[in-house]
Amino acid sequence: MKKILIANRGEIAVRIIRACQEMGLATVAVYSECDRTALHVRLADEACAIGPSAPRESYLRIERILDAARRTGADAVHPGYGFLAENEAFARAVCDAKLTFIGPTPESVALMGSKTAARQAARRAGVPLVPGTEDALGSDVTDAEIASLARGIGYPLLVKAVSGGGGKGMRTVTDPAELAGAVRAARSEAGASFGDSNVYLERRLTRPRHVEIQLLADHHGTILPFVERECSIQRRHQKVVEESPSIAVTPAIRRAMTSAAAAVAKTVGYTNAGTIEFLLDEDGHFYFLEMNTRLQVEHPITEMVTGIDLVRWQIRIARGERLDLDPDRLLTPQGHAVECRIYAEDPDHNFLPSPGRILHLRAPAGPGIRDDSGATTGLDVPIFYDPMISKLIAWAEDRPSALARMRRALGEYVVAGIKTTVPFFTWLLAQPDFLAGRFHTTYLDEVLRERNGRPFVEAEVATEDVAAIAAALQAVISPAALAAADRVDRDSSAAERGWKARARVEGLR
Repeated sequence: MKKILIANRGEIAVRIIRACQEMGLATVAVYSECDRTALHVRLADEACAIGPSAPRESYLRIERILDAARRTGADAVHPGYGFLAENEAFARAVCDAKLTFIGPTPESVALMGSKTAARQAARRAGVPLVPGTEDALGSDVTDAEIASLARGIGYPLLVKAVSGGGGKGMRTVTDPAELAGAVRAARSEAGASFGDSNVYLERRLTRPRHVEIQLLADHHGTILPFVERECSIQRRHQKVVEESPSIAVTPAIRRAMTSAAAAVAKTVGYTNAGTIEFLLDEDGHFYFLEMNTRLQVEHPITEMVTGIDLVRWQIRIARGERLDLDPDRLLTPQGHAVECRIYAEDPDHNFLPSPGRILHLRAPAGPGIRDDSGATTGLDVPIFYDPMISKLIAWAEDRPSALARMRRALGEYVVAGIKTTVPFFTWLLAQPDFLAGRFHTTYLDEVLRERNGRPFVEAEVATEDVAAIAAALQAVISPAALAAADRVDRDSSAAERGWKARARVEGLR
């Protein structure tokens, strides 16, 4: 393996490129029309255009990504997360093209990508399950049949997409009269988001926590689980804050949960990086939820408390290397880490997306702070993709210190030109229940409803200061100025190599 094509964009593409650079591996970026000057494009050794801005015309076009690999001589593909990362057809196409897929086998992607099939695998492994339907409910299953199944499961329940994730294709049902409409809505959203409109039913636990176990598995039979991640702070089923370790997980629960996760992975012959997600109830009982057959958005907090570079190990496993890590080290957290997902959203207007040009960006720094970002001053945040622009991670020796460090970092974060969720996180990290660890998967939605749209307090930087910065920079950060800055970038030796390589690929010179 000498050259890796990253079939993704944004901060995860930047993260993978940096890992490859540290390993001495060449990189190829792919980009849509609106990402032409994005950071991941600038950092890669080579870059290939793959189509218009809409994902279905670019980042979801398997043949265009494989063509880019062929044209650049890439011998491996890393899918990142999102887009095609959990697409069986993509994994199989990469393998059929005699390229190395840096992830699990196509068979594992197919099996665990179906939540109903994954539940069946967990049952075979002897892992507890949340009560729910065993099979996918396709369009041929009648409303009456679904209502009968729902009565057997009990209310409240969730209608959930068989494929995909991120809260899409999911509906909560508390009243039997709402069931048919919820199924239709979930099917429609699932079909549009994942190309699979099948759903299933699952009992909704009361005030559970969402706790997950990171895994690495090599091709020689070794499966290693990591210390847990707490992912209960969610807005509309989408994670926004993650921590490691969990304040609710005792050493005994950790041993049982990591053993269960490894058992599921062993049952399906899993390899590379993956994550087993569980629900943890108030009595300390946990239940299998699903498996993600890819790198997780929140992987940095695991890296911070274990010192293990998960992306490097993904690549090493794909090269056939053996896992030689100390299992005890992976289960013994060193300190505490917390991650906030910084979105280009307006928290004062129901978190509506806030696309536009970033006129000024100052990321926080200092001890224990990590900012995984694909954003830069002058970047246009497009309307076509997930609005996350950065992941801010804070590490310290214990949870109170890590949260204090995160609050300090949020106070340093300055973004002008677009709205972000920084003020929201500043508010959240001051809430007594959050600080005490008294939360669950619906906690955030509940407290946001109680706020009833009241505005959040700006973090450290006053609104008028940000507005002044934006006004001053509006005239400076023009297309002409960006083009000039781009030419300056090309003059550096590293960038020059990338631009020359790109020119060869695209036939620009």
